[in-house]
Amino acid sequence: MTAFASSRPARRTAYVPSAALVPEVLKGNVLAVARMISRAEAGYAEAAEALAEIYRHGGKAHVLGITGVPGAGKSTLVAALIRAFAADGHKVGVVAVDPSSPFSGGAILGDRVRMSEAAQSCQAFVRSMATRGHLGGLARATLQAVDVLDASGYSPIIIETVGVGQDEVEVVTAAHTIVVLSAPGLGDDIQAIKAGILEIADIHAVSKSDRPDASATVAALRGMMSLGPARPGSDWQTPVLPVSSLSGERVEELKDAISGHWDHISGELRERERSIGRTRILGTARQLFQDRFKRDTDELESHVQAVADRTMDPAAAACLLLGWDNEVLA
Repeated sequence: MTAFASSRPARRTAYVPSAALVPEVLKGNVLAVARMISRAEAGYAEAAEALAEIYRHGGKAHVLGITGVPGAGKSTLVAALIRAFAADGHKVGVVAVDPSSPFSGGAILGDRVRMSEAAQSCQAFVRSMATRGHLGGLARATLQAVDVLDASGYSPIIIETVGVGQDEVEVVTAAHTIVVLSAPGLGDDIQAIKAGILEIADIHAVSKSDRPDASATVAALRGMMSLGPARPGSDWQTPVLPVSSLSGERVEELKDAISGHWDHISGELRERERSIGRTRILGTARQLFQDRFKRDTDELESHVQAVADRTMDPAAAACLLLGWDNEVLA
């Protein structure tokens, strides 16, 4: 569809209450899905009840996390996986978390540019969102966006993290299957071994497999995996798969490994959901606490001054803000 500019001002449509969007989201209405995700990202209080209702209709989708260092080719791989899963009849959703623009605070839409062709040809839903200062590789509203896509019938839902380095492990608490993508030539073997994101992998993929140094990276990772299961208490043997997202070489094998892991964890899925739920509760509590004092800074600032003057310690100040007795620290 081609868009044409018009000299007439655009007509502003009436605001549709979030509660009225819920039935449309459940029907898979793409416009309703996009609006609801936008409201989650903006943090509209009016949307809170609707998002809670949507959450109760979810829990069916396979959530797949794609992470790895910048330059590994995550977006290109996601585009290849969209095509592979869509060819099997899946309705694919993608939440691509981008770095925040230092000027606008919005997402730098490199991911959407790379994935647009695959998404349009396969009728996938791709949404980019900015981290907006949130650490850990995800955006604040990432999991609410996953809830909306889940309730709309998308599965798998792919979360592509921002790609920031060793501490980007939050995705492990948000997804059922984690693919860590490495690229040849991005660092020596010792650096790879100590990188925290490698320890969370259910599947290792090595991109740009046509490069001559890719085999060395594959061999190093397989050597690490031979030491034992990456996940404590799991008998899943983490595979290491070389892929070429551009040529499509072995992408089908990676897709089958992802599906195989989903089947493998069916017996422990409830415990994984409990782990995800626990993390979401704690993360929401932390965010609500921070938001409260961003809106009303007077109480916070009085304690900030006391801590700065060394008349109160930070732990005591935090307890006062929470309404707790200092004895909880004992």
